Parts: sequence; structure tokens; C-alpha cells
Amino acid sequence: MDKNSFTLTKFTLIFSLIAICVISCGLFINSAQEVKPQEAVTKTYSSPVEIPVTITFAGETIPLTNFDVHEALDRELLANSYFQSQTILYLKKSKRYFYLIEPILKKNNIPDDFKYLSLAESGFQEKVVSPAGAAGLWQLMKKAALENGLEVSNEVDERYNIEKSTEAACRYLNRSFHQYGNWVNVAASYNAGINGIKRQTELQDSRNYFDLQLNEETARYVYRILALKLILENPEKYGFKVTEEEKYPVLSWNIVALSGSVTNLADYAHKQGINYKILKYFNPWLRQSYLRNPSRKSYSIKIPKPGTRNFGL
Repeated sequence: MDKNSFTLTKFTLIFSLIAICVISCGLFINSAQEVKPQEAVTKTYSSPVEIPVTITFAGETIPLTNFDVHEALDRELLANSYFQSQTILYLKKSKRYFYLIEPILKKNNIPDDFKYLSLAESGFQEKVVSPAGAAGLWQLMKKAALENGLEVSNEVDERYNIEKSTEAACRYLNRSFHQYGNWVNVAASYNAGINGIKRQTELQDSRNYFDLQLNEETARYVYRILALKLILENPEKYGFKVTEEEKYPVLSWNIVALSGSVTNLADYAHKQGINYKILKYFNPWLRQSYLRNPSRKSYSIKIPKPGTRNFGL
């Protein structure tokens, strides 16, 4: 190729590139001008939640006419109403866990509203452990569990047994009620301890939870329980729609007595017609892959009924 041809070709290539850039920029500008501002940005708006005129907890009226009480409840309602995924999960799990908790509360003369305290404590996570070491559905510390009749050892931790831990929580709540004589303070004491609330009532010369200056966690605690009660009792009012069919079903099982030792719980599970995973799911209080049981204590083992694992049947 001669020098003149090379120069012409080079010039033609550069001109073509410039033309392409100009055309592209023009198309981009025209395209941007055609999009209306209101079409380019879609805004979503959230609304405040509705606070009822009156609300009770365990038959005791909450003083919502006090601005500080009203605003504290508003905060917890907003936090739980707009954390949709978590609250939907609470609604789905509620049928399964309330079925077990409610009759035990009733038997021990504990108001039904305390089932929402259990939810506030653990979020219906049976095996959750707090940074402080509280465990199970009722988030019992080891000392409190032992004081209220539970076994807590390397092999067995009954804080993870729903029925037994609920019985233990009831004993604690009844003892607290004997101290205070009102259920709101009892709920607060579950977070701060019986002696913790007692110290504050004496220091501040008031036995009314709503008049006490408390640490951030305990100050919000009762309001969170109240918010969960409001939402779960009337979910559609707070923007949630979970049908009965969408809630997790109540599980069924047979009880098998076990008073000896088991060297291999996987083998034991297979003999019961299930597997190790399902055995531990129904009996999370079994903490090891074996049960030595040197005292030959009798334990009640839940074995799911045939077909229980089948979804939707």
C-alpha cells in the first residue's frame, strides 16, 4: 500500500469513529429527554402504624395516655411491623408453639399473654443461645434453670425441652408475682431479674414499671411484648396476611420411655424408625450423640408419628 492510500484509509477510519460517537451521543440525549422525571423514579411510602386507644397486658391496663408510654409502644410497633420477614415467620410459627405453651401457662395460673414473652425472648428458636448463655425458648440461664427444677448437664439440657422449660418459666413467673403483685412488673423482672426490678422500685420509690427509669433493654422489653401481642392478635391491621394453611402445622409424636443408657443415638433412632436428625429435632435437649445416664433416670423421648414429616399431608 502506498503512502497516499494509507493516509486516506487512516483519515476515513478516524472520520467514521467520530461519526459513530456523535450519533450515539445524540441517541442517548434524545432517549434521556423522552423519559419523564415521574417515570424515572418510583417512590414508595410507608405509613405510621395505628396504636389502639386502650391495650391490656394480663388484664392490666397500659397507660397509653402518657406521651412517653405511647411513643415507646409506637417505636416497638414500627420496629416489628416493618421487619416484615421476621414478623411473617413469627406468624407462621405461632400455631405450632402456642399449641404447646398455652395449656401449660393455664395449668400454672399464668396469664395467656405471657406466651408473647416467650416469643420476645427467643423468636420461637428452640435452640438459640444468647451471648450471656441463656438458652431455649424461654432463654433461661443455667442457674435459673437449675433453681426451677431443670437438668442441665453435658448430656442433657432441659432448657431445650419446650414443655419442661415452660414449666420452669412458670415457676419463676409465679415467684415474681408473689414479690410484686402485678404482671407487668413480673414481665419486666424476667428481663432484669426479680432483684433487679426490686432494687429500682426501692431506689426510685415507685412500683409502677411505666414510672421507672430503667436500662435501655428493660425499658423497651415490655413494650416489645405488647407490640408482638398487638400484631399477632390482629395481623391484618398491621399489614400482614398469613392464612391458617400457611402457618406451620402442629407436630404429633408418641412418647417412648428411656431409662437406660444409649451408646449410639443414631442406632437408637433407626430402631425407632427415624433418623438421627429427626430424633434431635424432636428432642433437642439430648446434647450428645449418646446418653450414658448413669443414674438410670427415666426420660421421655418424642418419636414422631408415621407421616409426620410429610409436608402438606
